[in-house]
Amino acid sequence: MIPRLTLTFATLAVATLAPLAATAQTRAIIDATGRTVDIPTAPEAVFAAGPPAAVLLYALKPDAMVGWVNPVKEGDRPYLLPATHDLPTLGRLTGRGDTLNLETLLGSGAQMIVDYGTVNPTYADLATRVQDQANLPYVLIEGSFANMSAAITQMADVLNVPERGAALAEYTDATLAGLDTLLASVPQADRPRVYLARGPEGLETAGPASLNGEIIARVGGVNVADVEGSGLATVSAEQLQAWAPDVIITVDADFAANVADMPEWQGIPAVENGRVYLAPNKPFGFIDSPPSINRLAGVIWLEHKLYPDALASDLTGDIRGFYSLFYGVTPDDAAMAALLGE
Repeated sequence: MIPRLTLTFATLAVATLAPLAATAQTRAIIDATGRTVDIPTAPEAVFAAGPPAAVLLYALKPDAMVGWVNPVKEGDRPYLLPATHDLPTLGRLTGRGDTLNLETLLGSGAQMIVDYGTVNPTYADLATRVQDQANLPYVLIEGSFANMSAAITQMADVLNVPERGAALAEYTDATLAGLDTLLASVPQADRPRVYLARGPEGLETAGPASLNGEIIARVGGVNVADVEGSGLATVSAEQLQAWAPDVIITVDADFAANVADMPEWQGIPAVENGRVYLAPNKPFGFIDSPPSINRLAGVIWLEHKLYPDALASDLTGDIRGFYSLFYGVTPDDAAMAALLGE
């Protein structure tokens, strides 16, 4: 799980989201760290500090993006608005491998910076330092999965697109409510035992306390990885045999293609029963990569993979609907087949 600060947007009174002080061009808000930040009333040029923020910004107000954190790959283009395909790659302020310098930030024309994810004193200090050095407002929004709907609403308020935010938040709430209804009908003893496989050998995984495995628990899967900590861990083939997962979810295409022929994986129920699933990742990952609102597509996908007989809806139609609303594109049949591997 992402570390959370007690004072978050979600726990603040609604009144604090309204302007605390205003001019014709700015208003004051309180962000997830409790910092008071003066932001543009109607921002038109916004820099996303890291990949999770970039996805959220794209979904809410793509025309305000000054660039991408990571380059848009050729295979991602069918799933993104054409106007965003050739935006510059600016780098990132937060997370592993921060690659942005102050000159690039200032040269981007951004009016403000937004971040979405971990909220702790380290990130708050970074925001304050960058804000002071660049003379740009810097807003942080808490990024746990549980806060997704509230975060959408909060970012939409910051970006001055409340109606867009309401539409995405309503869809998010309805999707999770439908999931909860489904889970209420599945006894705990009948829920699938799931292993998240990473790397070409499949021996890197994420335990129940990890951000990477958060979505598995939310969809009712029992994470078999008996590992400690909130990061990734390497396990042995012997441990996998002992855990005997019913379902394996992987983010590695090589592993998915080869696991049926790998001797150390033989006898594991998921492999024997053909329940090894490669998570889609275009334009953003379904499990993490990054851990942003793209994980809602992962919820839909995992529902269909973990409970194939419990859903009357069609996976392709459900995912196409998500892409149409959140990403502003409606992939054709060929693009959907490429995305879902079907």
